[in-house]
Amino acid sequence: MRALTTAAIAKAFVRAFPTSSLRANLLKQIALLCGAVLFVWLLSLTYGLDLSAGFF
Repeated sequence: MRALTTAAIAKAFVRAFPTSSLRANLLKQIALLCGAVLFVWLLSLTYGLDLSAGFF
C-alpha cells in the first residue's frame, strides 16, 4: 500500500513539473533537504536509547 501511495505521489510530481523545469529542481532539492533534516532529527531523538534486541 505504501509503495502505491509513493508511486502515485511521484507520478503526480512528474506530471506537474517537467524534468527540465527549474521549479522542479528547486522543489526536489528542498524535499531532499527536508528529508535529511528529518533523518538527523530522528537520529538525535534516539541518541542514548537502548535499541538492542533485548529492548523489544
